[in-house]
Amino acid sequence: MKLINKSMLTVIISLSTASVYYAQQTRDTVDTRSKDIEQVVLTGVADIAKDRKTPVAVSTIKAAQIQERLGNQELPEILNTTPSVYVTKGGGGFGDASIRIRGFGNSNIAVMINGMPVNDMENGAVYWSNWAGLSDVTSALQVQRGLGSSKLAIASVGGTMNYVTKAADKKREGIVNVGVGNDGYLKTSFAYNTGKSATGWSSSFLLGRTAGAMYFDGSDFESYNYYFALGYQPNAKHDLQFTMTGAPQWHHQNFTNTIQTYMKYGKDGEPNRKYNSNWGLLNGEEFSTNRNFYSKPIMSVNWDWNISSKSKLSTVGYASFGRGGGTGFLGSINGKSIFNLAKTADGQMRWDDIVAWNQGAVVSDFTNNAGTAAPANATPGIATRNNGIVRRSHINSHNWYGILSNFQHKINENWNFSVGIDGRYYYGYHPGVVSDFLGNKEYREAQNLNQQPFYTVTQSYKSTPSANPFDKAIKDDSQIVSRNYDGEVLWYGAFGQLEYSNDKISAFAQGSVSNQSFQRIDNWVVDGVTKQQGEIVYRKTGFKDILGYNAKGGVNYNIDESHNVFANIGYYSRQPFLTAVFPNNQQVLNPNLTNEKIFSTELGYGFRSSNFKANVNLYRTSWADRFTRRTNLTITDVNGTVFQNAYAEVNGVTEVHSGIEFEGFYKLGEYLELEGAVSVGNWEYTKDATSISYNDNNDPINIAAGSNVSTLALKNAKVGDAAQFSTSLTAIVKPAKGVRFYANWRYFDKLYSGFNVNDFDNSRNSATYIAPATEFGSLQLPDYHLFDIGASYKFEIKGGQSFTIGANVYNLFDTTYISESTSNVHANQTRRNFAAGSSGDNAFAAYQAAGTYQGLSQQNQVYFGFGRTWAANVTFTF
Repeated sequence: MKLINKSMLTVIISLSTASVYYAQQTRDTVDTRSKDIEQVVLTGVADIAKDRKTPVAVSTIKAAQIQERLGNQELPEILNTTPSVYVTKGGGGFGDASIRIRGFGNSNIAVMINGMPVNDMENGAVYWSNWAGLSDVTSALQVQRGLGSSKLAIASVGGTMNYVTKAADKKREGIVNVGVGNDGYLKTSFAYNTGKSATGWSSSFLLGRTAGAMYFDGSDFESYNYYFALGYQPNAKHDLQFTMTGAPQWHHQNFTNTIQTYMKYGKDGEPNRKYNSNWGLLNGEEFSTNRNFYSKPIMSVNWDWNISSKSKLSTVGYASFGRGGGTGFLGSINGKSIFNLAKTADGQMRWDDIVAWNQGAVVSDFTNNAGTAAPANATPGIATRNNGIVRRSHINSHNWYGILSNFQHKINENWNFSVGIDGRYYYGYHPGVVSDFLGNKEYREAQNLNQQPFYTVTQSYKSTPSANPFDKAIKDDSQIVSRNYDGEVLWYGAFGQLEYSNDKISAFAQGSVSNQSFQRIDNWVVDGVTKQQGEIVYRKTGFKDILGYNAKGGVNYNIDESHNVFANIGYYSRQPFLTAVFPNNQQVLNPNLTNEKIFSTELGYGFRSSNFKANVNLYRTSWADRFTRRTNLTITDVNGTVFQNAYAEVNGVTEVHSGIEFEGFYKLGEYLELEGAVSVGNWEYTKDATSISYNDNNDPINIAAGSNVSTLALKNAKVGDAAQFSTSLTAIVKPAKGVRFYANWRYFDKLYSGFNVNDFDNSRNSATYIAPATEFGSLQLPDYHLFDIGASYKFEIKGGQSFTIGANVYNLFDTTYISESTSNVHANQTRRNFAAGSSGDNAFAAYQAAGTYQGLSQQNQVYFGFGRTWAANVTFTF
């Protein structure tokens, strides 16, 4: 495995903004405050929910539980035992995990670091590989399901994840950690906190490295992490803290394959869950089609000013500098894309043969897979978009600056209010470069309309992250390939909250308003000459202002010391993302642009006793005018022409998510504790939508005669990508001082495939044809059970020092299961579910030949979950 020699990154940081509630609800002991939260001095507006006071559904994970159970899993996976949370490893690459809360995905879950939002400003996404070191400094992780208690106008449709991190004034101590795991996993880190000096200074830092491979083949990765915090508290009125963190990393990725492909490379009738179609050997080293590389350092300055006994001002200024991107491919060999070339007997990419063909060699059994010689390259060493193959990197760098300021005032013993501002500026850079010529000497780029018919590119860029946050993504504009556009977002908003509380009742009403301005800059168009969709366009679109707002409120009533009830209600008018404002990757404003509307209500009940704690929540969330874009589609037009890498803009999607949740904790004496959760949801689309399809050149694909607009028969279809029924039970045994064992069982059911717009296309339905998903609905995947176990032992040595040894086994019984699917190929289709003519005959024959697996057609594109994995670690604290 080839590793980079740079000393870098992760851990994350104290970037915050509002009144801090100390969470009393824990997942480790019953009716005891979370000491991890209390011991961290938070600044700003972290909006941590308080048990029996803040009227929201909430679960809190403590640092001790993260350290005990996380091992070599992704950080979001620690939440899989909480209600209505479904976390998968996605493709399984390092940091590629995907989380859904109440059926809503990453882009619609607000991720906060001590109150500061970190969702991408262009598309709302969160890439967990950028936060790989967060587990090392998280003191507590709180998940607020639903709209939550944050004052900001953020993407909390499904929920809010708030990471509370170690502050610079944590008690004096040092920590050395070494962890190992399956497939060569190795993690090392060193952290030290100075504690607060007599003059008010404090500091904290961490350095770490994680490397190895994931469960699937061709999954090498390497990540560094760093964290530094400096605090100064000159007196009781002022508290200043500076923090900086970063996590440069690279990792190889995996994407869905058909079940048939997994079976092809499996044994004894079982799928090869480790199979990865994206990699092979190049000059004897692992080489992947898709390699992600990124560094996203963040810096912040927090200032808390206690103006008086009743008033406080909290302000944080922050900056984030993202540098990196992801690889893919340009070109083809004899008309075939890289994924359609013949592979080795075990399914690997034939990189050495690709290099040889690029250089003019005749390669047998390659593009026709019939054992004969393939035609030689007509232009050896010269690659174009239609001939020869190079690996490119799409750069997704950005500069992001923000300020959050919150003023709090206590009116009297019962009433207080807060008001604040939220300002952000984001500039994203999205050029493309060649990362490997694969034996070619040059690539001829013809897409830049300012330099026709083409220009020659001879420079390649390594697909590794830069340690310099101020490094320019591309130093030579003449060497850009594939694309060259920028995105610009201006955000300015205000928020306010009024609170009332006494011994029995606590209530709040809050609202926020924000204006988001979007601009797209395409550096390859010709100003005032280029036409797109019949309109003359310019390099800069000009800013499009979109106003959004939210209003929400809630009340909690403590019936007595054991019982409480709460209710909340909220409405969001949320601006669409930049990709929706300028659809089709063009300089044309979306004519159907509209805000998404989210309306949510919730009721909750809580019970507390000396040894038992339980919460029950009922919720309903309506999400209207949801904009959706589907990419990497295969679409057949009305004439039978098949378009690969097509995409579609989907308008008018409306969903309703409702359900009930239970979470309980039971302490059976001194040695045994039980944790349990059950979630029952009903998440479905409530109306049909429309889909507009385009090929990869942005030309419309006519699905029906003379039209590229399709009706999607989504009404009553189930929302996919997350289990609508789940349950978890954990037993924790503490037989002796410092010794802990745990065992967890989880069960997932009513899991549906993510929908592919073409599957629900109703426009071609006729007496002889009907779209499969229109007839059969969403594809339900098989249910599955998972078991994890772990043990740890902490023993003290003199001088307050200690060693902790831990080990975990995940998926103990090596269960084979499907965690996600991106297709809706039902196992009971008939001939009428396929196109007319010979193409339909051939497709139906292939469908029948594929057969089934666990009741699913083997033509479905899926991710298999990891098999049995393990991790162990040793921690020395001094």
